[in-house]
This record gives sequence, structure tokens and C-alpha cells, in this order.
Amino acid sequence: MILDFLYIDPGSGSYLVQVIIAAALGVTFFFRNIKNYIKAFFSRSPKKPDENLPN
Repeated sequence: MILDFLYIDPGSGSYLVQVIIAAALGVTFFFRNIKNYIKAFFSRSPKKPDENLPN
């Protein structure tokens, strides 16, 4: 029967779930960091001279 080949034991199943969740979170954080870097790069304001520095 075909269902005999679709069995995943609990140990392998929980490992597979952990791998899928870790991969999804890794991709999410990776692209979030890229997005934040690009936003920070384009939103930088020009440096202003400090008014509180002694002469």
C-alpha cells in the first residue's frame, strides 16, 4: 500500500518541523536585515556641525 511509504516516525517528524520553522525564521530575519540596511542607507541625513563643541 502507498500509505506505508508515507509514514514519518515522531522523532523524524519533530526534527522536520524544527528544520522548516528554523528555515522560515532564518529567511525572515535575513530579508528584514537587508530591508533595514537599505532603509537606513537612504534615510541618512547629512551631518550637521555640533553646536556644543568648545572653540
